[in-house]
Amino acid sequence: MNKQKRIEMLSRLRAANPEPTTELEYSSPFELLIAVLLSAQATDVGVNKATKHLFPVARTPQAMLDLGVDGVKHYIKTIGLFNTKAENVIKTCRILVEQHGGEVPENREALEALPGVGRKTANVVLNTAFRWPTIAVDTHIFRVSNRTKLAPGKNVDEVEQKLLKVVPAEFKLDVHHWLILHGRYTCMARKPRCGSCIIEDLCEFRDKTEH
Repeated sequence: MNKQKRIEMLSRLRAANPEPTTELEYSSPFELLIAVLLSAQATDVGVNKATKHLFPVARTPQAMLDLGVDGVKHYIKTIGLFNTKAENVIKTCRILVEQHGGEVPENREALEALPGVGRKTANVVLNTAFRWPTIAVDTHIFRVSNRTKLAPGKNVDEVEQKLLKVVPAEFKLDVHHWLILHGRYTCMARKPRCGSCIIEDLCEFRDKTEH
């Protein structure tokens, strides 16, 4: 895929959604961090249902610590892997309180050192909470990048590096959200909706569908 095609593709996604954001509900960097931590192998809808009750009683790392592991489990038991996630939430909150003054650090190394937080979660927090031009690659972005040939790669790290290389600076801040939403609602895994896709004519996927 050439540069002109990429710019046109991203321009159309921007025109359709000029100010995209995550579908996770949060009101602070801390809440976003916890929501992303909980979202692994879970849907944003499922996470939002749990955090709707959790966040009002635990809006800070200290308040979350005061709940304890069992307290957190009570609120997130509808989410997959909730036992491990509750442990990680409490361990993460303890580090935030003891090492970062109860604040979420705006620093990749510090974020990735938190239990349950990997590169993808750190990228989401840096991008969405702190407006860094990072690109977190999840299953949707991996699929869309490969399928369209926007930024093909064999694994999420390759796709991330390719996107960082080929996406022009003016699109970097929001491309993560555009590609996730496109993968979630249009370029679905089993039955992509090519017929209603706004970038279908630019996409280099061979097995396009009618619908």
